[in-house]
Amino acid sequence: MLIRRIVLTKPLHHFRLFSATATATATATATAIVTLPDLEQDYPKPDPKYDETIHAVVRVASGKNIAAKERKAGRVPSIVFEQEDGQHGGNKRLISVQANQIRKLVNHLGRSHFLSRLFDLEVRPNFESDDVIEKVRVLPRKVHLEAGSDAPLNVTFIRAPPSALLKVEVPLVFIGDDVSPGLKKGSYLNIIKRTVKFLCPADVIPPYIEVDLSELDVNQKLLMGDLRVHPALKLIQPKDHPVVKIAGARVSDQKKAK
Repeated sequence: MLIRRIVLTKPLHHFRLFSATATATATATATAIVTLPDLEQDYPKPDPKYDETIHAVVRVASGKNIAAKERKAGRVPSIVFEQEDGQHGGNKRLISVQANQIRKLVNHLGRSHFLSRLFDLEVRPNFESDDVIEKVRVLPRKVHLEAGSDAPLNVTFIRAPPSALLKVEVPLVFIGDDVSPGLKKGSYLNIIKRTVKFLCPADVIPPYIEVDLSELDVNQKLLMGDLRVHPALKLIQPKDHPVVKIAGARVSDQKKAK
């Protein structure tokens, strides 16, 4: 649920709220009302311990020099897009988030799990202020990390109201490898895909998809269309593309066995 509270203690001349017209246009373009089936909710749910609110402050300008100053001050230059294709001209907001918080979330969750999880984003005049300019639900779209240190360099978010349909690279979690007939025979696991792209209603974005290997024998595989997901999710990759295969013994292993 979105909670929005405007508390401005002083004018922010450079802070541009989304206009009603722009919001209506974006909503018509990128969202649709989705009626979800009444099912038992036995699908994976996010771990509550990572239900953090991401804190942000207004950023009034962009550019390499501004971004460098933000990073030096422990902040990560970021953008919130109003709609799915916002990077191609849609309405956007410039913000900065806390480097330590983003680093912790990415490290704890893993990059792919961070990018498939919804967060509350609170925008404040500054990080010490108790005044909330806006609180909105967002999905991290991209996070760039510095090579070597994994320090976050920038983050892109997209607004995720309940009715939004969002493209999400959902991470895969492999289970049942300890009882897989093929693996017990000495074959090896060939993981072909670690994420699969779905069009998801914001309210049912799965934190991950389980891939059950417990019945796979030698040379058997699972396809994208075999994945068990909420029926409201729409696969936007070919159903016949393989996700994982139990492959025969490696050539090196065959030579060792002789």
